Amino acid sequence: MSGMDLHKVDRLPGVPDRPVDAHKGTFGTVIVVGGCATMIGAPALCAMAAFRAGPGLVKIAARREWLAPMLTIEPGATGIERPSDAHQAVEAINKVDGDGSAVLAIGPGLGRDAQTPMLVEQLLRGRRDVVLDADGLNALAARGRPRPRVVDGALVMTQHHGEFRRLAGALAIEHDPTDPAQRPAAAAALARACGAVVLLKGHHTIVSDGQRVYENQSGNPALATAGSGDVLTGLIAALLAQQVDAFDAAMLGAHLHGLAADAWAHDHGPSGMRAVDLANLLPDAFAAHRAQRSP
Repeated sequence: MSGMDLHKVDRLPGVPDRPVDAHKGTFGTVIVVGGCATMIGAPALCAMAAFRAGPGLVKIAARREWLAPMLTIEPGATGIERPSDAHQAVEAINKVDGDGSAVLAIGPGLGRDAQTPMLVEQLLRGRRDVVLDADGLNALAARGRPRPRVVDGALVMTQHHGEFRRLAGALAIEHDPTDPAQRPAAAAALARACGAVVLLKGHHTIVSDGQRVYENQSGNPALATAGSGDVLTGLIAALLAQQVDAFDAAMLGAHLHGLAADAWAHDHGPSGMRAVDLANLLPDAFAAHRAQRSP
């Protein structure tokens, strides 16, 4: 299927409702699976962004020695001690999420040790909804030729052009992820190959489920800062936790992420933004989107 054959979507969904009688169990749980000795901040930023997007609970699954600084950065989160062995790590996550209802945000700062590809593969075999980013994507590419996900859980993959090329190379996908004319077809081809919703980052981020395509219009160069991708991952995972459809969650996540950056640029110009600033502007982006959709 070429880019010309894709159904172009240009209408965004609304943000999740907030019933007046809700409690924290109403809005789901996000579990961030990430972190290593040299990337303590990434899973904490992901958790921070997730909270700003509205789920009831956010947990970080990381090695015991890294949890304390992560939870200091985002004290609203709770920790899951993640053993270094992949099988034991999955068991630890299953123990705290016995019904498999949480959404997994896999990859922020996860690192590339020998157990990582096995951990990612085992988690993808489960039925939870997953947002796969950063080293989660690299681990998937390391499997050689990634297989489509066949379980019921949704899979959203958020990648920059380098991560796209690693996965596409394993799947013999030849589209150029940096060519504006090829980006829709590139995202769609990877989505079909992996049974996923693909979010291809960049100027005018592309979202595709293999049949539909959305081209995001929000955002500016302030997003070119470390940790902005971790914020996006947490945002999309939070929307999934609130029962937003995977394609809608990826579209809405891209738009709100860019809208928050636009609010920063309005006040400060297109530079100087940190990922923490971006995460803290997400509630304003939600409010602006609600206002835009009001009659």
